[in-house]
Amino acid sequence: MRRLNLMRLGYGFVGVGLAVVKWPLLFQDIGSVPVLDGVVVCVLTAMSLLMFLGLRNPVALLPILLFEVLWKAIWLAVVAVPHLVAGDTDAATGAILISCSLIVVVIAVVPWRFVRRRYLREPGEPWRLAPPSLHHSQR
Repeated sequence: MRRLNLMRLGYGFVGVGLAVVKWPLLFQDIGSVPVLDGVVVCVLTAMSLLMFLGLRNPVALLPILLFEVLWKAIWLAVVAVPHLVAGDTDAATGAILISCSLIVVVIAVVPWRFVRRRYLREPGEPWRLAPPSLHHSQR
């Protein structure tokens, strides 16, 4: 129960954060913003809705937490770090860097042993149906 509630904390943290920041943008004239900015608002709004669903079903929605960790880790590694090393971080990059740094909360609540066991060690789902057994075909 403790682990499930920790995961719920992560879902709530991200879901509320996105709702506060992105939902108001939906009610502005979103059609007048650049297309990619509109896409980002819509994707992150959908992600916040999935985070709220994760409050109810934390294990089933675990892949959305993993997606959150992965996209931010990738952005930090391939965008933020090179700018930091070059010393040319602008205000917009700095703001996103701070936002993405909050991913430590989600990293802390993900059950990493379960992720490793479930997604890396267990056999994957079959690519095709197994042929019917002789016993079933004679019925």
